[in-house]
Amino acid sequence: MTLKKVLAKLKSLGTEKRISQNIKNGAGDNQYGVKLGGIRKIAKEIKKNHELALELWKTQNIDARLLAILILKPKKMSGNELDAMVKSIDFVQVADWFNAYVLKKHPEKESLREKWMNADSKWAARAGWSLTAGKIARDPGGLNLSKVLDHIEAEMPRAAPEVQWTMNTALAKIGINFPEYRKRAIDIGERLGIYRDYPVSKGCTSPFAPIWINEMVSRQEASNP
Repeated sequence: MTLKKVLAKLKSLGTEKRISQNIKNGAGDNQYGVKLGGIRKIAKEIKKNHELALELWKTQNIDARLLAILILKPKKMSGNELDAMVKSIDFVQVADWFNAYVLKKHPEKESLREKWMNADSKWAARAGWSLTAGKIARDPGGLNLSKVLDHIEAEMPRAAPEVQWTMNTALAKIGINFPEYRKRAIDIGERLGIYRDYPVSKGCTSPFAPIWINEMVSRQEASNP
């Protein structure tokens, strides 16, 4: 499938409702407004096509970039290429898919994580802290969690909102997974107060770290009496 045909397909699936929703969430005008399920369906039809993915990414169109993420081959990318791509992102959904489907599978993710945690680019910093949160939960070896908490306590209040989200996730993951740091993680969350009043749908857990930590710990204890 050619770039022209893929873009035409995406455009045909777009809706004004989705465009409005994306704009409300911080997206720009370069989009078609395709539902995520529609993008996944096209990706299944194309399968992996690295060259097409790079062409789609260059359009800067939100839907094209989401599709590109699903069909590119992460291991064919260099660390420098990933760095440039991360810093060119301008929408949260693209950032989070890029982290989930590309960065987590890349052999240089650890060096990139360390580099990005202190990056000036908010999208690189968001990626760095997202990778850090994942490492805390799955493979914390080599991390000094006390220093990570120091960093969060000092920097999260003045971080960009896009970065605060993944820093907060790292804070919660420390509190959930490490009892010896739980009280401090909760205290930091209480003191900073970030997401204390975040609106939450019925049945969902608040992203406010103290509530999130206590809820997940309670679930763990209930499943392991």
